[in-house]
Amino acid sequence: MPSTVDTSRSAELLLGHENQPEGSFLQRLSAEDWQVLLQAGLRGSTFVRDALLPLGPDGPDVYIIWEGVVRQDRFPLGDGENVPTVTRFRGRGQLVGEAKLITPDSAVLTKCLTPTVAVPCPARNLNVLLRRRHTIQGALLCSLEDRNRSDELLYTMATRPPVERVGRLLAHLADTAGVPDPRTGSTVITGPGQKDIAASLQVAISTVENAIRTLRYQGVIDARYRQFVVHDVDALRHFAAGI
Repeated sequence: MPSTVDTSRSAELLLGHENQPEGSFLQRLSAEDWQVLLQAGLRGSTFVRDALLPLGPDGPDVYIIWEGVVRQDRFPLGDGENVPTVTRFRGRGQLVGEAKLITPDSAVLTKCLTPTVAVPCPARNLNVLLRRRHTIQGALLCSLEDRNRSDELLYTMATRPPVERVGRLLAHLADTAGVPDPRTGSTVITGPGQKDIAASLQVAISTVENAIRTLRYQGVIDARYRQFVVHDVDALRHFAAGI
């Protein structure tokens, strides 16, 4: 369950939003537009690991991820045992639940893979702002297009070798959700596990395990429980490029 409004986190929102991942909604917003959103009363809320964001059909809000990683699952063929799912990871700076801006009763299963700070925005109010300020609308549309292009590269290249696909996804997570370790110079990705990666790439867990084993053997990463330590991001991008 989420906490009540976390006022200590809310203070961080005032400090700026520029250090968000490239192409994300927050990174694309101007400082002026960010202040307009804050003046609408936005506050950060903290969700514990494994909590679900309230993005069910009755939820009135969309959410901006300020800190953490979430896993989103959609069920295009209906839900049930052994029914295929579409799994995606979303991290800092991203707006999630955007379908509610068009269809208020839309839903997407959104699970926090880490302790997560998310900023709820009433979809109705955000729609009013989008109509009034085309710069905010443009930032959102561009961020969604960036995300679509990124998703195509990360999740749909089924004909590419598994080590390349896993390496590309881990490199993306390092860029968008990784935390530098100043002691070692490594980048730590916390949250997604091998089962999550297998679901997102629609491959067997053993396939992911073999790709991780190859990357570990090359000294590029270490794998722990729900955590990856990337020792060499450039080398990981080398694998991701299929070179």
